[in-house]
Amino acid sequence: MVFESDKINIFVKKSIMKYLGIIALVFLLASCGAKVAYTDQIKEDFNLYTEAHMKKVQFYISQTIVLQRVKQTGGQGTTSDGALVTNSNREENRITIQAQTPGIFESYGKNNEMLIRFEVGQGRYLSFKVRQANNSNAKYYLEATWDMNKGGELMYGNEKYTVESYAGNAYLMVMLKKLQKTKRQDRVVKGLKV
Repeated sequence: MVFESDKINIFVKKSIMKYLGIIALVFLLASCGAKVAYTDQIKEDFNLYTEAHMKKVQFYISQTIVLQRVKQTGGQGTTSDGALVTNSNREENRITIQAQTPGIFESYGKNNEMLIRFEVGQGRYLSFKVRQANNSNAKYYLEATWDMNKGGELMYGNEKYTVESYAGNAYLMVMLKKLQKTKRQDRVVKGLKV
C-alpha cells in the first residue's frame, strides 16, 4: 500500500535529482572556454608583464601560415657534340603551421614584439606585434617585411622564408575560461505531525 506522503517523497527526490543534473551541466558548460584574440587588455587584466608569466600562457594561431623557401640553381654550357644545354634545379621547402596550432612564448624581441614558438629548434619561432599603437584591444599579428605584391619575408630557423599576403591576417589567440563555482545545499522539509 502506497501512502500519499510516499508519493510526495518520491516526486521530491526525482525533482532534486533532476535539478542536481541541471546544476552539474551548467557547471560543466561554465568551465568551458573560448579562444579569443590576445590583446594588451588581456595582458593587463591577467597581469602578464613578466616573461615568467608569459611562459605559462598557451597561445594559438588564428589561421594557417605556410612558410616557403625556394632555391634555384642552374647553368649553361655545351655538350661534346656542340649542343647548347641549359639546366636548372629548383628546391622547395614548405613549412605549414595550421590554424589553432598551440604555441608557447619564447621571449620578447628587440622592438618588444612577441616571439612565439610552435616547434623546437634553433630560431624556429614567429614574431607577432600590435599594428595599432595605443589601442588596448589591438591584436598581435604576424610580423614580416611585407610587400603588397609579393607577400612577406621573415626569418625562421635562421633561414629566410616567404609567406603569402593572407598570412598577414594571422594573429595570436588564447583560451579564455570563465570558471564559476556554485555551492548549493538542498534540503527537503518533511513537516511536523502532531
